[in-house]
Amino acid sequence: MSLRAGERLGPYEVVSSLGAGGMGEVYRARDTRLERTVAVKVLPSGVAGDPDALARFEREAKAVAALSHPNILAIHDFGRHGDVAYTVMELLEGETLREKLAAGALPARKTVEYAAQIAQGLAAAHEKGIVHRDLKPENLFVTKEGRVKILDFGLARLAAGPAIGIDATQSPTITRSTEPGTTMGTVGYMSPEQVRGALADQRSDIFSFGCVLYEMLTGRRAFQRETSAETLTAILREDPTALSSASMPAIPPGLEKIARHCLEKSPSERFQSALDIAFDLQSLSGISGESAVSAAAPSRRRFPAGAFAAGAALAALLAVGYGIAVRPGSASSPSFQPLTFRRGTVTSARFTPDGHTVLYGASWEGKPIQVFSTRIGSPESTPLSIPAGDILSVSSSGELAVSLGRRYTVWFISLGRLARVPLAGGAPRDLLDEVGDASWAPDGQRLLVTRPVKDKWRLEMPAGNVLYETDGWISHSRISPKGDWIAFLEHAFPGADNGRVCLVPASGKGAKKELSGEQSSVQGLAWHPSGREIWFTGSESGWSSALYAVTPDGKRRLVLRSPSRLVLHDLDPNGRVLLSSESVRVGSFVGSLGTREQKEVSWMDASFCFSMSTDGKFVLLNEQGEGAGKRYGVYLRSVDGSPAVRLGDGFDGILSPDGRWAVTTNQEEPQSLTILPTGAGEPRQLPAAGLNYRSLGWSPDGKQVLFGAVDKSGAARLYMQDVASGPPRPFSPPGYGGSLGSLPISPDGRWAATHGAEDRLFLCPVGGGEPVPLPELEPGDRMLRFSSDGRVLYGARSTMGEAAILALDLASRKVTVTGGIRPGDPAGLLNVWPTDVTPDGRQYVYGYLRILSDLFLVEGLK
Repeated sequence: MSLRAGERLGPYEVVSSLGAGGMGEVYRARDTRLERTVAVKVLPSGVAGDPDALARFEREAKAVAALSHPNILAIHDFGRHGDVAYTVMELLEGETLREKLAAGALPARKTVEYAAQIAQGLAAAHEKGIVHRDLKPENLFVTKEGRVKILDFGLARLAAGPAIGIDATQSPTITRSTEPGTTMGTVGYMSPEQVRGALADQRSDIFSFGCVLYEMLTGRRAFQRETSAETLTAILREDPTALSSASMPAIPPGLEKIARHCLEKSPSERFQSALDIAFDLQSLSGISGESAVSAAAPSRRRFPAGAFAAGAALAALLAVGYGIAVRPGSASSPSFQPLTFRRGTVTSARFTPDGHTVLYGASWEGKPIQVFSTRIGSPESTPLSIPAGDILSVSSSGELAVSLGRRYTVWFISLGRLARVPLAGGAPRDLLDEVGDASWAPDGQRLLVTRPVKDKWRLEMPAGNVLYETDGWISHSRISPKGDWIAFLEHAFPGADNGRVCLVPASGKGAKKELSGEQSSVQGLAWHPSGREIWFTGSESGWSSALYAVTPDGKRRLVLRSPSRLVLHDLDPNGRVLLSSESVRVGSFVGSLGTREQKEVSWMDASFCFSMSTDGKFVLLNEQGEGAGKRYGVYLRSVDGSPAVRLGDGFDGILSPDGRWAVTTNQEEPQSLTILPTGAGEPRQLPAAGLNYRSLGWSPDGKQVLFGAVDKSGAARLYMQDVASGPPRPFSPPGYGGSLGSLPISPDGRWAATHGAEDRLFLCPVGGGEPVPLPELEPGDRMLRFSSDGRVLYGARSTMGEAAILALDLASRKVTVTGGIRPGDPAGLLNVWPTDVTPDGRQYVYGYLRILSDLFLVEGLK
C-alpha cells in the first residue's frame, strides 16, 4: 500500500516516501509523542496477513530493539493500524554500502574502518543469540558521520520473494523457514551451509561478512558466475581469486588473511566470533605514542563502536592476531598465544618458576572459581587437586598462595581464605580468612596481604603489620623485584574499578606516592623484571582498558591497547606477559516471585537499574557505558519492552512515589541533586552542600528527598532536603548512610532503612533519635522498600552469581528468604544484585555483572 503525506499510523504522521523494497515501503514520519523524525516501514501484506510470520517479526523487532548498539539500526516501535503492520526505526542520513561501492573498491584504511564497525555490530547481536542470515552491502548503511549501521538485523529472514536472478546488487532474500533443510540468504553472500539448507548460526554471518570485506577491498564480488546455480556451486566448491594476486597488488596481506579466514568453507575453520574479527582488525590500527591514547580512547564504558584508522604498519601489526595494537617502535612484533578456550571468567594467572607452566584461576560455565594448570604450547588445562579457589601468587621456591572459596562480594571485590600450598602437591595450610589479595616477597618467605578490616582496607606485611590503609579498597598489590617497594591499585570506594596506581615503601616508613591519575577502569598490575617500571591495565575513560608502564617517579607510556578490556596478570623474568581480554556487560532484569519469567530491561551496554515504579510498569535506568557517551544518562523504560526515554544527565536515580519525578546526582564537582520530570516539566537542581552522595530516597508525599552522604571530614550521615528550596538537614547521628543504593522510607515517613557501622542494618528515625538495629539481617544485605502498609521491609542478599529477596516482618522480626534469582546463562556472572521490589513484594528488578574472558601469553612487548 502507498501512504500520502499527512496520513497517520498510530502516533506517527507520514511526511514523505523514502522508497520501497522486498520488506515493504519506508516513509519519513514524525513521532507526534516525542517530537522526533523517524523512519516507518510498512510491512508487506504477506507478512502482515500471516499471524505466525507477524508474531515472528514482532519477536525479532523486540530482540533487536533490546540491542541498542551504535552499529545496528535502532528499532523504536512496532504496531498495527487497522490492517497495516509497521515498524518504526531511527532515520538515517547517508547511503548504503552498495551505493559507496558503485565507484569501485574502497581504500584499505576505509575498509578497516567500516569492517571493524560491522564486526562490532555483529558481535553485539550474536551475544544476544540473534543471527542476521542476510548480510550484504544493501543491508549496510554508512551515515554522513561515517558510522556503519547494520539494517534488517534479524528481520531479513522473514522476507519472501520470487526466484532469484543473478542481478547481485539487488538480490532479495531467499527464505522458506529458519529450519534445516531449507535455503535462506542472498545469492553471492550465502554461506555454504545456507546453500545446503543446513542450520545457520553466527558463523554463517561471518562467511557473509567475509564476502562483504572481499568486495570492499576489490570492488567485485567474491562469488559471481553467469547463473545463480553456478554461483551457488562456486560458494560450495571454489575459493575467490586471491587478494594477493598480481591484479590486486596494493591490498595489505593482513586484510587478506582476515578475509580468507572468514571465507573458509567449513564453519569450524572460520573465525568463531565476530568479536575476534574486530580484534584482528583493530590490530591493524596505527597508534603512535601516549598522546594518541586520549584521542583514541572510548568515551565512557566497554567497547568502542567508532571507526578504527589503518596505519602504515598493517602487515607487521597483524602479528598481534587478536585485535590488540602495540606501540610503534618496538624491536619486534609481539606474539599472542591463547591459553584458555572455555566460556567464563579468568580471575587470575601466574607463571611458575620453571617458565613452562601457567597456573590460573577461572570460573567456567558458571561453576565456582578453581585453579587450573596448563603447559605453554598445550591446549589442555588440568585442575589442581586442591579445594575450589583462586591462585594469588607463586613464590620463587614454588610455593603457592591461594584463595580458597574465593567469591565476589560486591562488584570487583573478591574475598577468600588465604592458604599456602606446595606446588609439588600437598594439603593447603590455612593462614587468614577474608583476604582480598596476597603476594610473595622475592625471598619467598614473607607474604604481602590486602584485606578489609572493619571500615578500612589494609595493606599488611606480614599479616597484622599495617603498611597502609584506606577508606576505599586495595587490589593487585605486588612487591618490587628488590623487595623495597610495594605497588598497588587504590580504588575510589569499595567495589569500584576506578582508581590509581600507588607506591609505598615496603619498610612502612614513608608516604604513599600516586603514580597515575584517576583511571575510570583499572585492574591488573605487575612489576617489570627490571624493577624500573610498573605495568598496569587501565583506561582513560570507559572499560576498554589498555596496557601502560609507569616508572616509580610517575613517567607513563602506552605499551598496548585494544578495543576490549585488558587485564594484566603477570610478568616473568623474560618479559613474557599473561594478559586476559575481557567482554564486560552490566544489565538489568525484571522478574516475578513464584514464576521463572524474567525480562531483560537493559537499554545500552551498562544499564544500572536503581528504581522501579510502585506498579512495576517502569524502571529507571542509569547508563554508564560506551553508549552513554561522555555523560551518564538517566532513562525511563517501560517493562513491556518499549524504547527507553532519556530524562537527562546523572549518576544513579530513584523514582518518586507517584512516579512523576526522579532524583539523581550529577557527575561534576561539587556534587548536587537534580530533580528530573518523567513527563512534562522542567528539571530542578537543588543547592549543592559539599557532600558526596551515597543513597537516595523520597518522602511519601514527594516533597523531600532523603539521602545518605559523606561530608568533607569523611563522616557519613542521613539528610533530608526540600524539593522546593533549602539546604539539606541531617537527621541521623554520624556513621549511618555511607553505603551505595536506595534509601527506603516507611509509608508513614517515620523510618529510614540504612546501613551503619560494619555494614549492619538499622531503622533510623527520620524525626531524630537513636537508630534501631536489625540483627535479624546480615551485614551486607541490601534494603529495598517497605510494603504498602509498612509492616514488611523487603531486602536482598547476594552471593556469587545468585541473589535472594528478603522479607522482614517488623512485628515478629521473622525473615523470609526467596532465592534463586539469576539469569538463565550463568557463564561469567560475577554479581547479581536486586535493587528494588514493588510494595507487594511480588515483582523485582535486579542487576548483573558478566565478564567473559580469554587468557593469552604475550611475548615481544617492550
